[in-house]
Amino acid sequence: QVQLVESGGGLVQPGGSLRLSCAASGSIFSIYVMGWYRQAPGKQRELVASITSGGRTNYGDSVKGRFTISRDNAKNTVYLQMNSLKPEDTAVYYCNRVSEGYIYWGQGTQVTVSA
Repeated sequence: QVQLVESGGGLVQPGGSLRLSCAASGSIFSIYVMGWYRQAPGKQRELVASITSGGRTNYGDSVKGRFTISRDNAKNTVYLQMNSLKPEDTAVYYCNRVSEGYIYWGQGTQVTVSA
């Protein structure tokens, strides 16, 4: 009973930055894991970053040092700050939440990195 809505995607030049937002609504639980996944054309969906309700973060190898996941508990929102973007980062980015044994997905937001 959680709905996730992503925003912030768009077109950006290589080396640029974007910040994605994922707002959660509905039944919000105190214990959770939220993350960002991405899926590029012809590739498998992969983990980009995750954050737990305890504040632990994890990153995929391809984005370490460039992306940062954060949260605003008051707004029930998770952010993904993406810096030094590369064309290889082009994908649909999906917000994910796991809580109370359920997995929720957002609708996805397109990120395109191109000159």
